[in-house]
Formats: sequence, structure tokens, C-alpha cells
Amino acid sequence: MSRVYTFREGSLPLVVSVPHDGRRVPPDIEARMTAEALALPDTDWHVAELYAFCRELGANWLAAEYSRYVVDLNRSPSDEPLYPGQISTGLCPTETFGGDAIYADAAAVSAAARDERVERYWRPYHDRLKSCLDGLKARHGYALLWDAHSIPSRVPRLFDGELPALNLGTDDGRSCPAAIEAAVAEVALGSRYSSVLNGRFRGGYITRHYGAPSDGRYAIQLELSQRCYMDEDTLRYDPARAALLIEVLRRMLRAFVHAAETTRGGAR
Repeated sequence: MSRVYTFREGSLPLVVSVPHDGRRVPPDIEARMTAEALALPDTDWHVAELYAFCRELGANWLAAEYSRYVVDLNRSPSDEPLYPGQISTGLCPTETFGGDAIYADAAAVSAAARDERVERYWRPYHDRLKSCLDGLKARHGYALLWDAHSIPSRVPRLFDGELPALNLGTDDGRSCPAAIEAAVAEVALGSRYSSVLNGRFRGGYITRHYGAPSDGRYAIQLELSQRCYMDEDTLRYDPARAALLIEVLRRMLRAFVHAAETTRGGAR
């Protein structure tokens, strides 16, 4: 089996997680998929490329290799809904964001198949993420997690109208202290982009599960509207648009690190 993630160690107490830019699909799953699903429309396109600057920044790096259609790394292994009462794709989705069937035979993913996918693809990613955060906590006294995502600006089935450009989520403040959250949000507010904190996207399983401020583990999710860095019709990465966004992302990550250092320093 091919590797399920790419990991790169950095010097900062920060790990950047990219769970939804993976595009591999095992042949047995691919053989069942519809033509629409084979195009992997719900991929977080080019997010790994967009965050390539994290290497020189010194962040630790974890990025998935397999598609969210295989298993969604940002969902609970027990498949609890993230947003009760709202449409949400699950751990092993059977429909795209637009409501199209992923599998041509229209059959659900069996419990046995789901469990196998969790063990083969979900578990290794989360084991690596946990061990990275544990190591950062042991070395630095705290650990920072930035969960990097993107989505089309308009997905009528999931939300009304056009999404703000920068969608920060801290599970309504439960995954990150207010002072650190505010420092990052201030950069977003002062940028050229529209932004919101804990709006439609408040952070998925990764943010909610690993963010534990009382234990010195601080997590933030950023859901980007894809219009900020790519052509949403052709799915092509736009270097000019991306360059403007990267400068804001760089400032946000630096603010995250600096605010955490300040907060931890004041707590000593």
C-alpha cells in the first residue's frame, strides 16, 4: 500500500495539517465510483501547494495522500455529525457536496468496509498527528495545530450565498485561548480579505479533538474560499492570486506562534 501521508519535521512548536488535498483512491474503491466522483470535486485543491512556505517558516507538516472520499480524516471514527441539524458529509461519504452519488451502485459503505478504511487510512494519519503534538508539547511545553482547508465559495447545499474568504474556527473558543484566537483574527480582519470567526465552519473533528487549551494544546482551523487563490471553474492554481494570500497566511501563522509564546511566557 502507498504511504497514507507525508510528514516533515520542523523547528517550531507548530504543525500544519492538510487532511483534504489528497487525491489517491484505491483501485477497488475507484472501480465503484461514478464519473462525477472520479473527478474528486470536493478536494481541497492546491492547499498543500499554497502552504509550501511552511517549510521555510519552520512548521511541522502533515498532509494526506488519499482522497476524503476514501475516508474523511476530519470526521470522528464513530461518524458523529459535526453540525447536528445541518447537511454534512460523513466519515465515508456516499454523496458529494452537491448531492451527487459517489458510488455507481448506490450502495452504502458497509460497516466492515468503513472499519477497514479507518484502520488503513484514518488511524495512521491521526496516530502521526497525535505523536507530533505530543512531541511538541514535551519539547516546548505547548503545541500548536493549524488545520488547513479550502472549499468552493458557493455550495448551495451546505450554506447560503458566498462564503467569506477566510473562515477561522476554534469550536467557539474551546480549542484555543481567546488571546491567541484574537491575535490571529486581527490579522485576518486587517487584510484585504473578508473574514469570519466561528461562522459556518467552526472547526472539524481535528480542531475539536486535539485542541485542549487546559493542556497547552491550541488548535485553529482555517477554511479558505477557493476564489482567493485559484480559478474555481477550471480548478487551476493562480500564482498571482495565491501570492497575495500567502503573505496573509504567513502573517496569521506568525501571529499564532507569537501569541502562543507570549501567552505561555506570561503563564510561567
